Amino acid sequence: MKPGEIAVEHAARRFRVYPRETRTLKDLVVARGRTRGTDVWALRDVSFHVGPASAVGLVGRNGSGKTTLLRLLSGIIKPTSGRAEVGGRVGSLLELGAGFHPEMTGRENVFLQGSIHGLRRAQIREKLDEIVAFAGLEQFIDLPVRTYSSGMYMRLGFAIASHIEADVLLLDEVFAVGDEAFQRKCFGKIFEFKQRGGTIVFVSHDAAAVERLCDRAVLLRQGEVAFDGPTHEAIVQYRRLLAGERDPEERGAGLKEWGSGEARIAALRLLGPDGDERQQFLAGEPIAVALTAAAEQPLDAPRLTWELRDDSSLLLASGSQPLSELGWRAPGELALRFEIEQPPLADGRFHLRFGLADADGGHIYHWLDDALTFVVYPSEGDRGMMRIDGRWTAEVTVTA
Repeated sequence: MKPGEIAVEHAARRFRVYPRETRTLKDLVVARGRTRGTDVWALRDVSFHVGPASAVGLVGRNGSGKTTLLRLLSGIIKPTSGRAEVGGRVGSLLELGAGFHPEMTGRENVFLQGSIHGLRRAQIREKLDEIVAFAGLEQFIDLPVRTYSSGMYMRLGFAIASHIEADVLLLDEVFAVGDEAFQRKCFGKIFEFKQRGGTIVFVSHDAAAVERLCDRAVLLRQGEVAFDGPTHEAIVQYRRLLAGERDPEERGAGLKEWGSGEARIAALRLLGPDGDERQQFLAGEPIAVALTAAAEQPLDAPRLTWELRDDSSLLLASGSQPLSELGWRAPGELALRFEIEQPPLADGRFHLRFGLADADGGHIYHWLDDALTFVVYPSEGDRGMMRIDGRWTAEVTVTA
């Protein structure tokens, strides 16, 4: 095979799952003949081909087989049937800190990981300073990695995987941990790898990240290929799978948008008292949301819901509005405005979520997490997150 080429033909992977784990020899002897395992097929008859210098996204619900497929491509496990082959050297970041020895220092783990990927010690030494600088761990590289935070694990793991001069880069939820600055840095490195002719297989629940990086995506559903084609179409089909859930478990892995698509939130803006678009406000300053809801086909009036949360995702307020009361007509667009004259917010960073659902709220047409983010700065004397306006009075006491 050519370096950077990937060929998967009728690949399937079966796992044997037992109802109770046997931990001792006694458990094994006692349970002999009584406990029978159940076969679970993580992948069934998966076939696709990726040419060199391509970027392909793998999308699907949790448990659809994405990570199992990446493990087949990386050689960690073998297919039960079929084949999964990769040409050239493979760099992978499949799990947070996978392959790190917790008692070894960051520097020692860099050499360990480089050796696993087939690099000579002299080659690793040449890249060491660059890897450490990219990860931003100059002050911590000689500490045991068991003392690292999850973000430090991620930064070091990605830095190693992206600096080993691989032909194929396998990435699984690499942006679920890390701040925005680190994510921008990672994307820059990935695009650089792509421009050099490297092949990328990228798994993420963040649809925007997949669309930005990949021209093609494979949608997996219950271990089978449900769609293989343009990224946008794959993402649309993926979001439809989540239309019946208000709080899907994939949220924690970076999912920001989902829904069946019959109606959508076409535009969102946050406005200040002067009508200009803003993301920063003083405590007590009026805030307005300008929103446009749209549908391309006839549709009964949906219900608009919203949530206000703080940086820790604590729910501060929520509400809903039937669009039947505001003149909904479909097909077409409806421009809305939600005004808050005196927001009870004093200090902090806040997030607004919006969704369109059917009248009962059970079917999601379109949901946007972190649709709008804004910052409130405290006025003189304000402390805490909330701002409560009240008035003190003195009670008149009557003395004999």
